[in-house]
Amino acid sequence: MSTPEDSFSTPPTPPSRPPWDGLPEQFARAYMNDRRSERRWRIFFRLAWLLLAVALVYAVFSARVRGAAPNGPHTALIEVRGEIAAGAEASAENLLPGLKSAFEDASAQAIVLRINSPGGSPVQAGIINDEIRRLKSLHKKKVYAVVEETCASGAYYIAVAADEIYADKASVVGSIGVLMDSFGATGLMEKLGVERRLLTAGENKGIGDPFSPLLPRQRAYIQTTLDQIHRQFIAVVKQGRGARLKETPETFSGLFWNGEQALSLGLIDHYGSLDYVAREVVKAEAVIDYTPKENVAERLAKRFGASVGASIGSGAVKAFQALGGIR
Repeated sequence: MSTPEDSFSTPPTPPSRPPWDGLPEQFARAYMNDRRSERRWRIFFRLAWLLLAVALVYAVFSARVRGAAPNGPHTALIEVRGEIAAGAEASAENLLPGLKSAFEDASAQAIVLRINSPGGSPVQAGIINDEIRRLKSLHKKKVYAVVEETCASGAYYIAVAADEIYADKASVVGSIGVLMDSFGATGLMEKLGVERRLLTAGENKGIGDPFSPLLPRQRAYIQTTLDQIHRQFIAVVKQGRGARLKETPETFSGLFWNGEQALSLGLIDHYGSLDYVAREVVKAEAVIDYTPKENVAERLAKRFGASVGASIGSGAVKAFQALGGIR
């Protein structure tokens, strides 16, 4: 017979589970979650590469953007803006395709170079000048240069390929010269007690190094090179301007002039703007821009490529330096 105490007795404790019980299920769940995450990232990267590939294909095969499509007689415009340098907007690589298209378009009555540039590379300017003269001879079309704020140095090198040069009275024109700029800090290094350790193979390999003295014979060599390029520049200006150029002792000294002075010196022909030249000189008031411009896809592709290249290059350089490489 049970007693009241028996009815309130504690139930028996179930046997404890071993610590490894359930581990297979936990492992399986973690494994499946990991696989799902891996699959999601794999899909993401595949989509990203697919989008990049589409952008690259679009950049390669799509036509470069123009201000408007040619439609009847018009004046073809080529913009020469900013520094003239390889890889810049005003580079031979960028401008020559637009020039070629403008000359080959039968509806383009003439080509206008609208210039606003302080100059830059004599190599790039020379290539553009040569190509303008070649295309003029081939297609028998007139070329006019219209100066906005500045047409100096390498920009003027390009402008003299035109049949006529127009500018504003206050435009800056000229600077027919060549320069090579650097600095010297040898005295400062001595005062600070810093020794420059420059190792070269070839006695002139370090010529122009700002922390090493510039020897008289090296200075003379550099000056000879600059003088030769200057003579090339002068020859191009004389060829382009011909008898219109009123040469003075200062003409090729590197000075620049305002439009009014440039007109009296024969560096330009007339005052005028793009609209004036198109309307009154070319007699084709409609202006169509042939300057090649990057589309959005091209810009994205270049930036992505530059970013990836910089990352890879940086990693490679660091690895090479770690192995004792020479920079």
